[in-house]
Amino acid sequence: MSRLVAEKLALVTGAGSGIGREVCRVLAREGANVIAADQNIKTVQETVATLEGAEHIALNINVGDRNSVETAFKDVVKQFSKPPTIIVNSAGVARANFLTKLSDSDFDDVINVNLKGTFLIMQIAVKAMIEANTTKDSSIINISSIIGTRGNIGQSNYSASKAGVIAMTKSASLEFGQFGIRVNTVLPGFIETPMTAIVPDKVKEMFMKRIPLQRFGKPQEIAEVIVFLASNRSSYINGTSIEITGGLN
Repeated sequence: MSRLVAEKLALVTGAGSGIGREVCRVLAREGANVIAADQNIKTVQETVATLEGAEHIALNINVGDRNSVETAFKDVVKQFSKPPTIIVNSAGVARANFLTKLSDSDFDDVINVNLKGTFLIMQIAVKAMIEANTTKDSSIINISSIIGTRGNIGQSNYSASKAGVIAMTKSASLEFGQFGIRVNTVLPGFIETPMTAIVPDKVKEMFMKRIPLQRFGKPQEIAEVIVFLASNRSSYINGTSIEITGGLN
């Protein structure tokens, strides 16, 4: 059976853990060369060590910093003689607190990584694709969150950043469609990752009651949908958001 993204070059941010790491694994399994990017180089090197196939690299990147992103893309184009045509924006942070107690720095950090980081990666990636004439059949997948549509207590900054990702994805899909670049977003629900490991048991129980499948999701269950969106199997899906929540209500 042919592999979904054979010979494609994919860049995944936030690839050092959780959903990002799993996306790298599934992309590699389906034939892509993977650039695993994260601000923690040690954890992405660990990710790369677990991938099938040979042509994968670990890359240090700070998504909220334009210079860091531009340098990373220059290095990738130099090494592979082409830009990546699959982009997965998985880098994300959470700084939970009640709105009245939320500090400016916790607000800014979350917006800077989750929203501005997604913007910078998209902008610089698409410029590189246009320059290299590799836009046809390219795919960008942004990771939002179901919290971006529902809100959540203690997560006004996170929910705002993830709502922003949904809106920005729609706008980007309108601008990039003419080049043959599709842009979609996935909205995970409660997934077992390092980010959710710190959630108090009481809150977990509250969420569990609202999930018809009566379990939390696994990173691979998000990754499989992302790789489908990266492949030509989803060639007419553009500008949309896919909820992956177990039916969370």
